[in-house]
This record gives sequence, structure tokens and C-alpha cells, in this order.
Amino acid sequence: MATDTELLTRLRSDLTTALKARDQLRANTIRGVLTAVSRAETSGSEATSLSDDQVRDVIISEAKKRRESSQAYRDANRPELADKEDAEGEVLAEYLPSALSAEELSTIIAEAISSTGAAELGMRGMGKVMGVVTPQTKGRADGKAVADEVKRQLSA
Repeated sequence: MATDTELLTRLRSDLTTALKARDQLRANTIRGVLTAVSRAETSGSEATSLSDDQVRDVIISEAKKRRESSQAYRDANRPELADKEDAEGEVLAEYLPSALSAEELSTIIAEAISSTGAAELGMRGMGKVMGVVTPQTKGRADGKAVADEVKRQLSA
């Protein structure tokens, strides 16, 4: 395989640091991400090296799994397991871009609606707007929250 990306190098370095510090939670979380990255690199017909953006996508996916698991554990009245998932999610958040505020998200969506001319289409313009907004919000806002805000602004 080709060279490591900046993000992969950082993950491996942080894993070494966590192991030396005997930080089990951090080490296990980073190991899980590196395993998911390896799986992504070897899935498909031939092995490939992932770009920083693709590695970030894997981390986003892993963070989403942690959020969903945490919610499922809370619903099942297992707060100790939910807390562990939340802690792992916090470790993963360090490798992701900062989250967008509600105001920033609203502004991005409003600009996308005006630039695509989707306002007069109403809800039929949602696909156009999502196509413009998704690349800007990827990893910085939950997809469901983005879709809900687009629906709200299009129906206003």
C-alpha cells in the first residue's frame, strides 16, 4: 500500500501515546478506528490506500455508531454502557472538524436554497438543496438535523 495520510499517522501516534499512558479507553477506541480503516482499505476487488477525507468518513461512521449505541443503551436502561459509548464518541470527536452551530447550519442551508432556486419548488427542491449542503456539512452536522432544517426552511 501507499503512504499513510496525515490523519492515519496522527491516529497511530496517538495510539502509541495512549498505550504508553495505559489509557485503555482511548487505546481501544483508536484501535477500533484503525481496524475499520483497514477493513475499508481491503474491501472491494483490490486493496487501496484511503485519503484523509476517506479516513475521516470512516471516523464519522464510527462516531455515528457510538451515538446510536449510546441511545440504544439508554433506552434499554443500561447507563454504564451508554456512558462508555459516549466516552468513545468524545475520543473520536477529536479527529473530526468542529460541529456547526444551529445558526451556521441555518445560514448554509438558506444560501443553498437561494443559489439553487429551490424556494419556488418547495419540498420537491429538497434533493437539489441537500446535494449542495451535504458536502459543506459532512462530519460537522448530523445528517438528520440537516434534512430536518432543509425541510423546515423549504416549507416556510
